[in-house]
Amino acid sequence: MRTGIVERKTNETSISVQLDLDGTGRYAVETGIGFLDHMLEQLSRHSLVDLTVKAKGDLHIDAHHTTEDSGIAIGTALAQALGDRKGINRYGHAYVPMDETLTRVAIDLSNRPYLVWKVKFTQDRLGEMDTELFKEWFQAFAQAAGATLHVECLYGDNNHHIVESCFKALARALRAAIEIDPRKADAVPSTKGVLGGSL
Repeated sequence: MRTGIVERKTNETSISVQLDLDGTGRYAVETGIGFLDHMLEQLSRHSLVDLTVKAKGDLHIDAHHTTEDSGIAIGTALAQALGDRKGINRYGHAYVPMDETLTRVAIDLSNRPYLVWKVKFTQDRLGEMDTELFKEWFQAFAQAAGATLHVECLYGDNNHHIVESCFKALARALRAAIEIDPRKADAVPSTKGVLGGSL
């Protein structure tokens, strides 16, 4: 089974994550940050990855540590579940419209982390979250998952729609990338025979 279980404890946060790549999009998310919970629920539902997240962080300071560390923990669990990454499609992309907003996400589960983030906001906060923290989540997730990740909001006005379309597009791209290709289920999708490194 392609599952990952991570327990991450620091002086700032305590986070447990369980995920199943071959799930049905079931979720149970509790981070203490309502808007982040909503986004992680969207990630699970639209990727069909079962996801459980329980996080306690220093929210009396701000939401930064909990947001970033949840990205690290989820990305780490994803990398664990992927194992040697044999048989996966590896690449995925998605365009997600949400009313006036259109966002494009492309992902390569290459084991070479990199984030391109072309998303702009017109307000500083959504709910209790600073909008600058969304980039921190995607950066932490890409780094821990070993993913090259390009996120671009092509256009949009409503900040809620912009963020939600980013998470939904990630979900749909991830869903494609983690699928097993039945023609190459026993092979790593690279001419090198291994994913990672500098090429």
